[in-house]
Amino acid sequence: MKQVRNTHAKTEILNLINGSEVALSHSDIQKQLGDLCNRVTIYRVLERLENEGAIHRIVNVDGVVNFAKCIGKCTHEQHFHNHVHFNCKKCHSVTCIENAIPEISLPEHFIAEEYNFIISGVCPKCTMEA
Repeated sequence: MKQVRNTHAKTEILNLINGSEVALSHSDIQKQLGDLCNRVTIYRVLERLENEGAIHRIVNVDGVVNFAKCIGKCTHEQHFHNHVHFNCKKCHSVTCIENAIPEISLPEHFIAEEYNFIISGVCPKCTMEA
């Protein structure tokens, strides 16, 4: 098993993601970290955190990759995020909705290993501001 390395950048990135109610893009993370580390280091840390089962990636409706904390039983071997992700059209936030799990019925001999559910619309925060 690969050794888990904890660096200052890794700790700060994980704290940002764990403390956020919405998924964060690489750009969001880079802005919040300031000069702590460069963009390449952020990419490497995000990849390492995903491989360790600490975060998961979500591709929003615009094709931007966002990262959110893993909740529950994720491991470095397998992630369990077959829930809905909500993409707000106004503020562009991406939110995990853990208790919304659609049922999928596939034809015979198709084996689903992972789902990516993105619903786009307007989030409650933007609805209240209107």
